[in-house]
Amino acid sequence: QVQLVESGGGLVQAGGSLRLSCAASGRTFSSYYMGWFRQAPGKEREFVAAISWSGASRYYADSVKGRFTISRDNAKNTVNLRMNSLKPEDAAAYFCAAGIITDYSGSFYADRLMYRYWGQGTQVTVSS
Repeated sequence: QVQLVESGGGLVQAGGSLRLSCAASGRTFSSYYMGWFRQAPGKEREFVAAISWSGASRYYADSVKGRFTISRDNAKNTVNLRMNSLKPEDAAAYFCAAGIITDYSGSFYADRLMYRYWGQGTQVTVSS
């Protein structure tokens, strides 16, 4: 069982930066792939970024590549998402997710079904 709590959301001007954090409970945190997803009003939840259990592999949605950075600290049971050069279209509720990947085919890291545990989300608002 893993419980996830996100923090760090807020209001920022376009071009600004935010750092989201996700604190995880459980002693097996280092076994999980961790992902960030986001959901804007009226839209489906979409993949943002993911990181492997060791941190060696990182994946990003094309829309955030070069602007967002995902990282994790297994000693502290945390995963972070550094968001730079924020755009109004980045505004959404951001969710942290944890999963043990069983199928490494295709874009497995972006598949919501691969993630078993989800946080409650943190809101990011970007003003233009």
